[in-house]
Amino acid sequence: MKKSVAVAALALSFTLGTAQADTLNVGMSGGYFPFTFVKLDKLQGFEVDFMKAIAEETGDDVNFVTMSFSGLVGALETGRIDTIANQITITPEREAKFAFSKPYVFDGAQVVVKTGNEGTITGVEDLSGKTVAVNLGSNFEELLRELPNAADIEIRTYESNIAQDTALGRVDAFVMDRVSSAQLIAESPLPLSFAGNPFSEIRNALPFRNDADGIELRNRIDAAITTLKENGTLAEISEKWFGTDITIAE
Repeated sequence: MKKSVAVAALALSFTLGTAQADTLNVGMSGGYFPFTFVKLDKLQGFEVDFMKAIAEETGDDVNFVTMSFSGLVGALETGRIDTIANQITITPEREAKFAFSKPYVFDGAQVVVKTGNEGTITGVEDLSGKTVAVNLGSNFEELLRELPNAADIEIRTYESNIAQDTALGRVDAFVMDRVSSAQLIAESPLPLSFAGNPFSEIRNALPFRNDADGIELRNRIDAAITTLKENGTLAEISEKWFGTDITIAE
């Protein structure tokens, strides 16, 4: 009897031990500079460093799974990945479906135009009668459709090349988060400029499946995010990629 109890206790201890060193499968597009992108065949960016820091804090291994942005939500729903690190914005629709971590990026939606057109398009009120590009599967299409002049805006969804098509005049503007668009403008030779100020606050977080396992994992990640904020690691990662701290609300 005592031997059986000891064996059972050992098995339980082993089970609990391995549960603390899981592999965290993280989905991302690998095509959203500077959050997640591939350069010289290496996956890198703010989200990559962020998730590596999370895994180091929780003691887990991290496995990055790249795919098209539009496929990430389906992969999360079917269990192919455990979460998405691709600047996922918290929206009421997503909150109804997923368990979100604490926000770790605070940003705003930004209209970008071909340089020279920023005097004509000075903000969302000037998008009436214009074609506006957004990334497929992003929340920016929803934000545009909530505008008072939404019925007068032609929205086009893209998997890629929204910046190039804007610079070439194939569309009048694109909408992206201000942080990413600022980095894109700084790094790209394309003639692009901001059109006015951000028009909507964005809070980015990690989504998890809204079941017992997903919520348990979310809670462990939340504890790690809190630690990374308190010890300054999150701010350091942000400064590395953006030159400023985008991880705190203004």
